[in-house]
Formats: sequence, C-alpha cells, structure tokens
Amino acid sequence: MDATTGGTPSVQYHNISEQTIASLVTSPVATFQRQQRHCLGNETPGEFPLSANPSIVLHVLTGCNLDPQDLAKLEVTCSFFRQPAHFAPDYMLSLSELAALDMCQKRAVFKPMTDEQRLALKEKCGGSWKLVLRFLLAGEACSRIEKSQAIAGPGHSIVVTSKGAVYSFGSNSSGQLGHGTTEEESRPRLIRSLQGIRIIQAAAGANRTMLISDTGRVYSFGKESFGEAEYGAQGNKLVTTPQLVESLKDIFVVQAAIGNFFTAVLSREGVVYTFSWGNDSKLGHQTEPSDLEPHPLLGALENTPVVQIAAGYCYLLALACQPSGMSVYSVGCGLGGKLGHGTRTDEKQPRLIEQFQNLNIQPVEVAAGAWHAAVVGRDGRVCTWGWGRYGCLGHGNEDCESVPKVVEALSNIKAVHVATGDYTTFVVSDDGDVYSFGCGESSSLGHNIAVADGQEIRQVNVLNPELVTSLKQVNERVVQISLTNSIYWNAHTFALTESGKLYAFGAGDQGQLGVELVDNQTERADPERVEIDLS
Repeated sequence: MDATTGGTPSVQYHNISEQTIASLVTSPVATFQRQQRHCLGNETPGEFPLSANPSIVLHVLTGCNLDPQDLAKLEVTCSFFRQPAHFAPDYMLSLSELAALDMCQKRAVFKPMTDEQRLALKEKCGGSWKLVLRFLLAGEACSRIEKSQAIAGPGHSIVVTSKGAVYSFGSNSSGQLGHGTTEEESRPRLIRSLQGIRIIQAAAGANRTMLISDTGRVYSFGKESFGEAEYGAQGNKLVTTPQLVESLKDIFVVQAAIGNFFTAVLSREGVVYTFSWGNDSKLGHQTEPSDLEPHPLLGALENTPVVQIAAGYCYLLALACQPSGMSVYSVGCGLGGKLGHGTRTDEKQPRLIEQFQNLNIQPVEVAAGAWHAAVVGRDGRVCTWGWGRYGCLGHGNEDCESVPKVVEALSNIKAVHVATGDYTTFVVSDDGDVYSFGCGESSSLGHNIAVADGQEIRQVNVLNPELVTSLKQVNERVVQISLTNSIYWNAHTFALTESGKLYAFGAGDQGQLGVELVDNQTERADPERVEIDLS
C-alpha cells in the first residue's frame, strides 16, 4: 500500500502468478522484484499511513472475508503483513495469520474446538491458519453445511432447511423416513422428533438415512445396518425414528456417505471413518460385515486432512486438502476403472489419483456414482472416469475410462458443481445452467426426449452433455443437484435454486418426488416445484 504523489492512500499490489498457499508462505522475499515506494515524504519505502493503526487493517482484512490465498499474497507483497502484529492471542502472528484465525473462529465447525484441538488441526493442515481456513471453507463448499439441501435417495427423499429442520417423503418400508411408522409419504413431512436439534447434513442409502447435527452428533434410522442392505442376513431390525449412533458419539462428524456395502463418515479434523466393509479388508482394516464400530481410514490419508467424501456402489473417494493443493484419493473395488489409477484392480488402501496433476487441475468437488466418478476443478473443467455405459461420462461414447478425462463438450462453460448417480451425471455452471448426460430411464435427466420401442415409449440415453432446458425455463439459478445413486431403484432428481425453491423430476412411484402424480403416472419428465419452505 502506498500514497500517490498527491498524498491520497491507494492500494498497489505486485502481479503475482497463481501459486499454492504453502509456496507463497515459504517463498523468500528476494524472489519478488520490489519497487521504490514512498508514502509520506521521505519515509522508508514500503511504509504507509495505516501502519500506525494495524488494528484497523486487521478489522478490514477480517471483514472483507479475503480468500486464504489472497492473505498469503499480501504477506509476500509487503513486510507489514508478515511481521509480528503483537496482538492477542499470539503476539508473534502476522496480520494475515490473525485475519485467517479470526475468520476460522466464525466457522460453526471451528467454534466449539478447544485450543489444543485447534492447534492440532493447524499442525495437520500445514502449520498455518491460512491453510486451516482453506480447509474449513473447502469443506463448507462441498457439503453445503448450514445451507439448505435435498437428497434424492433410493426410493425416498430427505430435505434439510437452512434452519436445520428435516423433511422426508417417499418409500418407508424400513422406517427410513423417521416418522415412527412404515407408511409411505407422498408429500414432505417434518420429522418432529428432531425438534431442538439443528441438522446440517444428511445422507440416504437403500432403506436407511443418516443425519448430522451442528454439534457433530449422528442420528440414523431405517434398516439397522451400516453394510449391504440387500442381504437379509443383516440389519433385520427396523428403527423408525432418529436414534443417536453411540459408536460415533466421541467423534465430531461433519459428513456421511452411504455406499451399498459400507458407510463412511468424516470428522471435523478431516479423518475418514468407515463401517462394515466386510472381512476382506478392502478399506484397509479387518471387520465383520455386521461390525458397527468406526475404523479410521489410514494409509496415505493418516496425516492428510480430508474435506469431502463420496461413496459409490463399492468404492470411496476422498477430497484431501494438502499444503501443496487439493487432491483426490480412492479406495475399494476397481472394476471399470472407477478408482482412476489406469487399472481395474482393487485398492485396499487409499491411493492418490495422479492424473489431476498431469492435467493441471485443482479438484474442488468430487462425486461418486454407482459405477463412475466425476470431479470439478477450480478452473471450471469437469473430469469423468469409470464405466461409460449409456454415455454417463459425457465423452460421446459408452467406453470405460480408467483415468480422469476432461469432458471436452463442456469446455465453453465454467462448472461449479457436479452430481452423479447410477449411470447419470449432472453439471451446474457458474451462471446456474444445468447439463445432464447418461441413462435416460425414469426421465431423471430432465430432457423429456422419448422414442417408441415397439409397444413402449422409452427415454433416450444422452452421450454428450445437453442443457436441461426444462430447468432453464423456471428462471431460477440452480445451486445444487441431487440424484439417486443406487442400481436397485428407479432414479429421481432434485434441483435446488438459489432462492430456496426445490424442483423434482424422474421416478415417483414411491412418492419420492414429493409432488402429485396423476392418471397412473409413475414418473415425471418435467421439473415440478415441491411445496416446501427451505428458507
């Protein structure tokens, strides 16, 4: 910061190329060519009037909610921002570090942590509060924590409002709606037993549901099994109202993901725990199929904080936050190449997907379909890999891809969100447009394109990304898509808009759309507004 010749304060920054926070923090000052700067008369170059009031500067930095990387760039631009600021709680912290710490303290997940827990998280993230802030912000963005969200589960649906209330509807044969009954619900119904508990995240699997509160507690209901839901040997007991998962009460959980053979949860410290993968240690630890005790996912992720998890049919993806940048790890069944390592072999320990470095992509969100996967990069590019059946990878064919491949047909948009299901994929652009491709069954792609096949009318599969014009017509900016991720159920899809409106389409034979179907309809091709207040 400098003053112009007229004495008016102004802000001038060097042009610094895009780098990781860690490299900016550790870069020697000499690597940047400094210019002569004069503030007031003959003062030392680099000084400026506000240096006499660092508390004001700190207030501005915190109030502007600067990106962690911007805070790092300030430090290498001017010595004022990297020298000790002499403020509590740590007098040796720079203004940029203090600003990052102040912004961390605003995050709901960070607030209840003890000083010891905070320092442990700082060390795990790389020793900088800026890196901790990046970790917290990345997790919030991926999981829509403290924002409304809709979950299109297998046959049933869960909706969480921004205030933490939960509605459920659809199939209820195992009590997975949480209302104390096993009766189907065709309209959204509030789960009243959760009164006084604020829910921030939800996950839905075959015949079961998991909810996470703002205090890190996990509640589950439906078929009492964390493992394979289709096998009658386990999980015969039904739980029809939300019950606290006792085995997780000592872990502050921020996200859950339900696969077909296992369940995974993510702690606020970025540790992944899994249940009931089975006795062949496919997730790096020996368990029995009915084991309900959480086991940490170790190996390459033991000391690496994870910000998001995504569960497919028989594999798990983890988005990790490292000082050098964001990365993706995979573990589990490798059939179809869905682990992204160039092979189709299983991985018993988490393994880094190296292709993103080759593509120069910084992943910011992962999605695990039943048999294929997708990633959105910071630059807006979308990568897909795994089974390519029905065109679900968006490459214009049905070929399998064993490493992430950029969807070239989306090169003219900047993607901000991706969702995957059973051979279906949705992408949301930065202007709120929605594109979909893959299997057209159940009208879950939203295109309403059908052809006559003998006596039947069937939906067309889409091999390349197509704009979902039916969502464009609602004149609402879409911020989240959720679609059914199970091979055992007809799929349905939710589109949540920026203003909090929820639209549904696809299969509705179990009431899972939350809208009325007439004339013996079992599905809906065009999006219809679900009457529910998500504000």
